[in-house]
Amino acid sequence: MNSETSVRGDQDAATHAAREVIELLEVLWSRGRDIAPTAPVSSSQLRVLYVLDGAQGINLRTLGEFLGSAPSSVSRMCDRLHALGFIERSLSSASRRELELRLSSRGENYLKELRARRESALLDAISAMRPTERTALVKGLSGFRRAVEDTSPERPGAHDDAVESA
Repeated sequence: MNSETSVRGDQDAATHAAREVIELLEVLWSRGRDIAPTAPVSSSQLRVLYVLDGAQGINLRTLGEFLGSAPSSVSRMCDRLHALGFIERSLSSASRRELELRLSSRGENYLKELRARRESALLDAISAMRPTERTALVKGLSGFRRAVEDTSPERPGAHDDAVESA
């Protein structure tokens, strides 16, 4: 087997393993919705909250570009999140024609609680891993995150959060 075939095989194996983990996480999240519901936020609205968490003060246009969504869709999602008290909108200091978007304290608390519930759900599986496996997991996930960030539209503040060691 030549090195090009070997690299392709490694890439295929990693892609398959990543897909399987993503599917397991989807099952874990849906199974845990009884315990840790994401309501009243849809998955699209949750993506908005994640982006705003890393990029406080961005405008609707920038948010829409990152999400790959039409301005009208982004505006409606932000209207709903504002009505729920999860985001705040204010006039931009740079341009009076633009609004800046930020998570409200309620939105920050919502994400904090959701993340804590999800981490708790992951803890059982991670606790069952050997220390060397946990170290490899952290290294692999850190590399995966960097690769995704390097190949995705840049999100303001995207590189601020590093995956912490196990």
